[in-house]
Amino acid sequence: MTNSSGTNLDGGSRPGGRGAGTEPRNTTAGPADVPDTPGDSHDGGSPAVARALPARQVLYWSVRRELWEHRWLYIAPLVVAGVIVLGSAAGAIRAPAGAALLIMPGALNFAAGALMATYAIVAVIYCLEALYGERRDRSILLWKSLPVSDIGAVLAKAFVALLALPLLTFALTVVTQAVMLLTAGAVLAATGMDAGALWTHLPVLPMWLALLCHLIAVHSLYFAPVYGWLLLVSAWARRAPFLWATLPVAAVLIVEKLVLRTSVFAAMLEDRMAGGRAAIPFPMGNVLARAPTLASVERFLATPGLWIGLAIFAAFLAGAARLRRYQGPI
Repeated sequence: MTNSSGTNLDGGSRPGGRGAGTEPRNTTAGPADVPDTPGDSHDGGSPAVARALPARQVLYWSVRRELWEHRWLYIAPLVVAGVIVLGSAAGAIRAPAGAALLIMPGALNFAAGALMATYAIVAVIYCLEALYGERRDRSILLWKSLPVSDIGAVLAKAFVALLALPLLTFALTVVTQAVMLLTAGAVLAATGMDAGALWTHLPVLPMWLALLCHLIAVHSLYFAPVYGWLLLVSAWARRAPFLWATLPVAAVLIVEKLVLRTSVFAAMLEDRMAGGRAAIPFPMGNVLARAPTLASVERFLATPGLWIGLAIFAAFLAGAARLRRYQGPI
């Protein structure tokens, strides 16, 4: 017996249909039938892709994205380096014959100091803008859809300030100083003097090694809590991050001075910003300074202020990552 739709009441079907007792075929693909593709997961796709990518590769591409998005990070130092090279060339041409041997150490010191100052200014601006800017222009909605966690995004920004910018500054300083030495050598050769006297008079390799150690030890590791604080403020502030970064510090300084009649925090802050004892093994006040020794590196690593600062830096980064997780566009 069949009903009007042709289906047997006893579970069979009309001749020409599915065989009696045959299960209807499920034509809807289930979760097991759908291939794993990037971005195809119940929570937006990010966890599935993040599990497929090594953490090192995610960090690498996050840092590249930061450098691509903030091109001024290397354009500003390049402009400063270009101005220094042009000024050095003009000075070498106008200087009296043989004066390059006397003025070149000071010129090299000036070039290194100017580029390090540029690095410090660029790093401060970048840290204040890094997390605040993506909320202001609402690009955080795009970046949160990518397979990068909040702590990964914050670590990438800290990596730029602590390692990418110091290495860029070091490379630019080496190139700038080498061009300055070559230009001065060409001027000496044009006046009939020995062009190689500059290279033998100045310990170039120890000078550059001292520069690299100074950048990593002082401007990167010892300044780390400063960068961490700026990133934390950048993740929290809804406007004027520079004011929010400086006003609490100024308030602590004023309250301590007026209420406690002490200046402990001011002395600690001054020591940190000046490099403190960390800068002693890695001086940059003289281009003829010797390269750091193994003993000086060991003394630096044994400095309690270094590890205390890194612990504070880690706490600031954790707070910035947590704020980024819950903060939305401004």
